Amino acid sequence: MTVEAVIWDFGGVFTSSPFEAFNRYEAEKGLPKDLIRRVNATDPDTNAWALFERNEIDAQGFDELFLKESTALGHPVPGRDVLPLLSGVVRPRMVAALKTCKQHFKVGCITNNMVTHHSPGADAPQRAAGAMGQIMPLFDHIIESSKAGVRKPDPQIYLMMCEALSVKPEACVYLDDLGINCKPAAALGMRAIKVVDVDQTLAELSAATGLVFGDEEAVA
Repeated sequence: MTVEAVIWDFGGVFTSSPFEAFNRYEAEKGLPKDLIRRVNATDPDTNAWALFERNEIDAQGFDELFLKESTALGHPVPGRDVLPLLSGVVRPRMVAALKTCKQHFKVGCITNNMVTHHSPGADAPQRAAGAMGQIMPLFDHIIESSKAGVRKPDPQIYLMMCEALSVKPEACVYLDDLGINCKPAAALGMRAIKVVDVDQTLAELSAATGLVFGDEEAVA
């Protein structure tokens, strides 16, 4: 089926992966590498991360519950230490690719986020700040887990985007830096691309869409 829409994750796609910041924090604090990811992977549908991304707890609740969960794994980490690590560095070539796709297809963004100023797209001040204010308005539709009450990898959130864009899953390309989020997209019939690095991603996106992406480095 002909491609009609390109759907994007945000963090780890348009910005550098928060996993890099997690690892730097762990090294600085003398913690085991990937501890934060282990906490996030434990009880993934009901843990602090999941509840916060569905807006079922507030920042204080996240701080306390994440601390409890990390303590259970032997290394106490306050949730308030984790939130600032979510902000990444913008990848200009990915932003340029979005602009190119927008000229030919519908474009949407599905982001698991939190109602906090550290979260991409979570509130008006963040949207208006710097590159964020330039990226988010480019999308035809945005679904934020904290507002929708559902988060990836729940298939429902992908179907919500298809409905909003008036496209079938088979007519969509989906990009995400997490394999667990790519799997349901692929199961629905989307062409899923796991974002590992910019060169690999743009090569696969070019193959999927037939578009040619240059080496633009400017966000504007």
